[in-house]
Amino acid sequence: MSTFPYQGYAGQYLRINLTSGTISKLPLPLEWVENYLGGNGIGTRILWDEVPPEVDPLSPENKLIVATGPLCGGPMPNSGRLEFIAKSPLTGMYGDANAGGHFGPELKYAGYDLIVFEGKAPEPVYLWIKDNVVGLRSAADLWGKGVFETETRLKSLAKDPELKVAAIGPAGENLVRFASIQVTYRRSAARTGIGAVMGSKNLKAIAVRGTGAIPVAEPVKLMEHSFNLHEVIRRNEFYPGVHRYGTPGLVTLMQPMGRFPTRNYQFGSFDGFEEIAGEQLREDHINRDVSCFNCPVACDKVYEVTSGECKGVLNASVEYETLNSLGARICNRNLPALLKGNEICDDLGMDTISAGGAIAFAFELAEKGIFLESPYEGVHLEWGNHQAMIELLLRMALRQGELGNLLAEGTSHAARILGGDAPKYAMHVKGQDIAAQDGRAQQSMGLAHVTSSRGADHLKAFPVLDETGYPSEGVRRYGQEYMPELVEPLAVKYKAMLVKDGEDYGAIIDSVGTCKSGGTFVMAAIYWQETADAITYTTSMEMDIDRLKTIGERIYNLQRMYNAMHGIDRKDDVLPWRFTLMPSTSGNASGSTCRLDLTLPDYYQLRSWDPESGLPTAETTDRLGLATEHLQMQQQVESGRAASIRAEMTWAAPYTDGVPAER
Repeated sequence: MSTFPYQGYAGQYLRINLTSGTISKLPLPLEWVENYLGGNGIGTRILWDEVPPEVDPLSPENKLIVATGPLCGGPMPNSGRLEFIAKSPLTGMYGDANAGGHFGPELKYAGYDLIVFEGKAPEPVYLWIKDNVVGLRSAADLWGKGVFETETRLKSLAKDPELKVAAIGPAGENLVRFASIQVTYRRSAARTGIGAVMGSKNLKAIAVRGTGAIPVAEPVKLMEHSFNLHEVIRRNEFYPGVHRYGTPGLVTLMQPMGRFPTRNYQFGSFDGFEEIAGEQLREDHINRDVSCFNCPVACDKVYEVTSGECKGVLNASVEYETLNSLGARICNRNLPALLKGNEICDDLGMDTISAGGAIAFAFELAEKGIFLESPYEGVHLEWGNHQAMIELLLRMALRQGELGNLLAEGTSHAARILGGDAPKYAMHVKGQDIAAQDGRAQQSMGLAHVTSSRGADHLKAFPVLDETGYPSEGVRRYGQEYMPELVEPLAVKYKAMLVKDGEDYGAIIDSVGTCKSGGTFVMAAIYWQETADAITYTTSMEMDIDRLKTIGERIYNLQRMYNAMHGIDRKDDVLPWRFTLMPSTSGNASGSTCRLDLTLPDYYQLRSWDPESGLPTAETTDRLGLATEHLQMQQQVESGRAASIRAEMTWAAPYTDGVPAER
């Protein structure tokens, strides 16, 4: 029986040296738990301690951390999330990806809070875990296989359909910089190219079966608390729509806002939006509703294509982001082909956001005459060409041909390789493609893209109160004095506060193992107090809002300092020219640009970061217990080593200088 002083944890973790094949079961350090909780927080701590800035992301010296949190696998709503953390091959700095499904709880039931992978296996392997039995097994016959076949084979070998699997496809094996890790059942840990880290280590999969249980400190209070939150979520005004359509329901909401990126962000609305919207998706292709672990929302769906050229496609977890990246962003209104594209990305293991971004980039280069051959290597690069989209996805995953190999590097890397005018049309921040939110239509989201610790991202801050115009929740969380500007998408005032609060709170959610969608951000039922109570009832750790906010700040500041060790600072907190210099012509956002000139200084002030460098100050880090880490960062920056590492990063900085002349 574990003697770990806090409930809600297994109390031990695995350290797997793939080079030597050594497997160690180690006690979970109390310092990690008390200062970082779990998941994202502990992963950040390990990355800081064990992966110095000189490490190449695809080298054996990089670490891959797979981490759950104290609420993962428990009765709280949406408690099935886990984190994958590593130095990112896409951005060259801090990287993480989050996934739902059922893998995280299974890992805890097997008796482990997290796994740290280090080194590189001499031959392809997978990690087998069944409670106390842990071992590395050959994956030679799985290498080159898609995720679907890999999972099927592993379940067959185990003679256990309940086996949970996290696996990479050929994209991860081929070190595609935006490769994903796919988690049972068809959930994607997609962003920052974490799948390529797994591939670089010759690690094909992790297969887990757990039959144990995780004790909780106050089971009656926790069950009552959880039951109440399940009920609150179900009563939320947004629940019926999210339950029926999932995130694809956002298409219809974002279109009139001018927030639905189209033609590589040239526009914020798509005239074919109804053909790829959640309503059409459900009407034409719904198979059944499914859900992640302990989720009352059940926003996930299974879709199938029963006729036409894409007949036989069977999909789960088709998200709003994919409807945009493989739809409006490339002007594709063919929904069956879009579902086919999603299936390819899931099976071969690629982030649909960055994959679609790379295709949109290629289409615009062809439009602008930068790609002079048409068709290019047998592919007609033109807006709306769904056959080209499918072909390019296959080529990228397999690094097939000059074009496939180029785009597999990711948009920002490809732009630097091509040089000339190409970087002008790469829509990214710090090397990562911007997600399906046009910040010109929502000032908080424009800011969130540049302050995200993992490059362009919508889920770190996840500002939704001004996206939906949610005044009652705005008043409950912040007070009447912040209305109405706080919930108005185009207003600048208070948006820095919204983003900072979302980042700190989001770091907590990613660390405890619950979901940012559903009841936390979208339904807005679970906030600081509800989360603090859940941690207390689960772990016996005395938790209040002030302590929880400090932990969230500590995690986010440590991520910023890790990036600063790589030369990232205020100069990188920028958006491409299209967002700051080219006013939107779409929907409610018409005439608007992202006002980083106003929101970013406010953000630095709220964070108590230096306004010139955009980095945490000694005063801030002292308060957060990070004085030693700040000194290390300062020495790295002042010595010039950080700038030297930044200069070696292979992605092209976003073009910000002015509106390019039409070719």
